[in-house]
Amino acid sequence: MSNNPSFVLQGIEKVSFEDRPIPEIHDDEALVEVKKTGICGSDVHYLVHGRIGDFVVTDPMVLGHESSGVVFKVGKKVKHLKVGDRVAMEPGATCRVCEDCKRGRYELCPDIVFAATPPYDGTLCRYYRIPGDLCYKLPDNCTFEDGAMVEPLSVGIHSVANIGALRANQQVVVFGAGPVGLLCMAVAKALGASRVIAVDIVPSRLEFAKGYAATDVYLPPKLLEGESKPNYSQRNAQAMREQLGIEERGPKAIDLVVDASGAEVSIQTGIIIARQGGTFVQVGMGAPEIVVPITTLLVKELNFKGSFRYGPGDYELGLALVGQGKIDLKPLVTHRFTFEQAPEAFNINRLGKSPDGKAVIKAIISGPDVSPDEY
Repeated sequence: MSNNPSFVLQGIEKVSFEDRPIPEIHDDEALVEVKKTGICGSDVHYLVHGRIGDFVVTDPMVLGHESSGVVFKVGKKVKHLKVGDRVAMEPGATCRVCEDCKRGRYELCPDIVFAATPPYDGTLCRYYRIPGDLCYKLPDNCTFEDGAMVEPLSVGIHSVANIGALRANQQVVVFGAGPVGLLCMAVAKALGASRVIAVDIVPSRLEFAKGYAATDVYLPPKLLEGESKPNYSQRNAQAMREQLGIEERGPKAIDLVVDASGAEVSIQTGIIIARQGGTFVQVGMGAPEIVVPITTLLVKELNFKGSFRYGPGDYELGLALVGQGKIDLKPLVTHRFTFEQAPEAFNINRLGKSPDGKAVIKAIISGPDVSPDEY
C-alpha cells in the first residue's frame, strides 16, 4: 500500500518527492507517523557531495534522521508503546549480537542501519519503520520539535557526559558554536559545569552562545600572513589564557575540551589549553588528516577521545534533561518549513541564512500534512 510521501535524494544536487509504499513492520518494530525532522549537516553534505568518506550514495535515498512522531502501529512484541504515543526516534538500529553491541558500545556496531546513511533510507517521509526499543516517549511538556532535537542533543550528551565523563564543578571549553557545539555547552551547563567557554570565529554565534549556555566566550585572532598553524595555535592558546584567566593546574584549569568544529587550529589549541591530565573529546568532523601537537598531548597525559553519534542511555538522559527544564531546545529552532518546502529548507540550510538575513541554527521540516505551527 502506498501513501507514504518521501523526500528522496536522487543524486548530487538532485532531489524529488516520491510516494513510496507504507512499510510492513516486524513483531519487534513500530511504524511511526513522522511529525518533525531537523536538517543535519550530513544530510546537506550528501546532497552537495553525494558521499561522506566511505559512505557513498549510489541509489536513491530518503533524507533525514532527526525526527519525532506519533506511533501509528506496533508489533506484538513491543510492550512499552501503544498507538498514539508521541515519541522521539533514535535512528540507528544495531545488530545487538556483535562484540561492540554486547559491551555497551553499540554506536560502534559494524552492521548499524542508520537512517539516511547509504544505503539506508531516512525519516523525511510520512511513515518510518523502526525497532520499538528505539522509540522514546516524549514527556508531556516536550513538543515534537523538542523530540526531533533530541537527536543532535544526544550527540552532545554522548560527547560531554558519556565520552567526556564530565563531573559537576568542572570547567569546559567548547570549540565551535554551531548546533552540536551549542548543545554540548547546554549539556555541560545542565550537568553542573562551573564554567563553559564558547570559542568561535563568528561574533554573532558567540553572542548567541553567551545568551544560551556559555558563561564566557572567546573570539580567536586572525592567522597572520606566513604564520604556520602550529605557531598560530600556540599564540591563540596563550591569548586565551591571558583573556580568560586559564591556568594549566588548579581551580582555574580546563578539565574538559570538546571540539565541535573539526578545524585543525581548534584541535591544536584545545590540546594546548587543556589541563594536565585533562580530557579532550573530538566530535566535530573536519579534514581527515591534521597536524597534532603530540608531545604536548603525551607530556600532559591527556585523555584524547573520539565521540561518534550516541550510545546506551544518551537519548534517555537527553529527554530527562529537557523534560526537567534543565535544557531548553526551543531557542535553537530558527527556521520552520512544510514538507513541500523541503528543497527550500535544504537550500537555506546550506547557505546558512534565509533571504531575510536570519542565520540558521536549526531548520525543522514538518511531516506530510503537518503544519509548521504544530510544534
